Amino acid sequence: MSDRGIEANREAGTGAGRGAFEHVPIKRVVAFWDARPCNIRHSQKPLGTREYFDEVEARKYFVEPHIPRFAEFARWNGKRVLEIGCGIGTDTINFARHGAEVTAVDISGRSLDVARARAAVYGLAHQITFYQANVEELTEFVPVRPYDLVYSFGVLHHTPHPSRAVAELRQYMRQGSTFKMMVYHRHSWRVLGILLKHGKGRFWDLDRLIAEYSEAQTGCPVTYAYSPRQIVKLLNGLAVKEIWVDHIFPFRISEYVRYRYEKAWYFRLMPRPLFRLFERHLGWHLCVTAEA
Repeated sequence: MSDRGIEANREAGTGAGRGAFEHVPIKRVVAFWDARPCNIRHSQKPLGTREYFDEVEARKYFVEPHIPRFAEFARWNGKRVLEIGCGIGTDTINFARHGAEVTAVDISGRSLDVARARAAVYGLAHQITFYQANVEELTEFVPVRPYDLVYSFGVLHHTPHPSRAVAELRQYMRQGSTFKMMVYHRHSWRVLGILLKHGKGRFWDLDRLIAEYSEAQTGCPVTYAYSPRQIVKLLNGLAVKEIWVDHIFPFRISEYVRYRYEKAWYFRLMPRPLFRLFERHLGWHLCVTAEA
C-alpha cells in the first residue's frame, strides 16, 4: 500500500484510536470467527436442519427487529446484492428469498460451510454465490462487477484496516449503487457498560475493552466503534443518506443463554416509548446508508 493510502487510512478516524488494531494479523480474525461463527448457538436443534435455521432466524430478528427494516429485503428483488460478512447466512437467505441475486462473502470458512448448507436446505443455492475472502483484498478473490446494493451488517468494524475495506468495496459500486452497513456505536449504552463493568472506569483502555467484550464470546481481536462523524470520514466521498442508531439488548444474559427472554429489572420498569427513545440515542448499532 502506498504512503498516501496508509495516511488516508489513519485519517479516516476509526473511533477506536485511529488504527488501534492495524497490526493485528488477519489470521487471528479468521481463527476467532471459525471457532464460533456468529449466531451459531441461536438454536438447540440439530445443526444444518431446517428447524435449526428457522429458529436461528426467528431468534435473531426477535432480538434485532431493526435488521429487516434496515436491509429492506423486498426492495432488492431482481437486483444484484453483494453481502460482506454473511456469517451463517441469515440475511443472505432473506435477500435471496425476496428475489435478489446474491454474492455472499465471509472470511470464515466454517461460517460459509453453514451458510452453504442453509442455502441448500431452502432451495436457494442457485441464487447465491459464496466466496471466502478478506474484504481488505476483495478484488483478488471476487470478480469485479457493479452491484445495486453492497451490504455489510456488523462486519467492517472487525477488520484491521476498515478504510482499505471501504476502498475495495467501492470497486463494486457504480453511480447510484447503495451501500448499507452497520458498525458499532462508540457513544452507546453498551460501551458505557463495558467501561464501568469490565474497565472499572479505565477510559484510557477503552479500545481494548470494547474489542474484548464486544461479542458473545470474549476476546475478539479487532473491534472498532464509531461516532456518526467518524463514519462520514471513513466513507470518504460516498454520499451518506442516513445514519441512525438502534439496539439495546434488554435481556439478562444468564437467562438468554437458556433461551428465556427475561429483561433486566431497570428495562422492565421502563415504558416502551422511553426504551425506544433510549435506543435511538444510545443504541449499539450505527446503521448507515450511503450512495456512490
